Amino acid sequence: MRLQRRSLALAITLMGTLLSVAPAQSASLTPELQKALDSSKYVYVQSARKDGTLSKPAEIWFMPYNGAVWVASPVTTYRVKRIQAGQTKAKIWIGKTDGSAFNAKGSIVTDPEVNKVMFETYAKKYSSEWSSYEKKFRDDLANGSRVLIKYEPAE
Repeated sequence: MRLQRRSLALAITLMGTLLSVAPAQSASLTPELQKALDSSKYVYVQSARKDGTLSKPAEIWFMPYNGAVWVASPVTTYRVKRIQAGQTKAKIWIGKTDGSAFNAKGSIVTDPEVNKVMFETYAKKYSSEWSSYEKKFRDDLANGSRVLIKYEPAE
């Protein structure tokens, strides 16, 4: 009987340990944020500096896709350099810097399929400007001087 109690206690302890180290579920966009993203022309990205403070908001073209905000940025930007250095926290403002916003985690992604979706989205969303920038975006993503960033909602 004593051995069974110890085994049960050990099993409960192990389960508690496993549950405490399980990866946290990522946050998701609320329906209100998704609606704002769907109707907005720009987002403003603030990336976290080394000391944790947020940078000045930068207006940027974007694509809402699969519950995240996607942007294509030159590798020379601080938002890219910070992600490469492990500073992945950011704040995404939708439409204006005093409106809706969410905390995000940025990551650099290489996915030609997402690039295609982005090009199609930009051609519609930024139709009057896209013809001037399309070749630059395509060439830069192909040669690595621009990268695709995925900003996922974070707690």
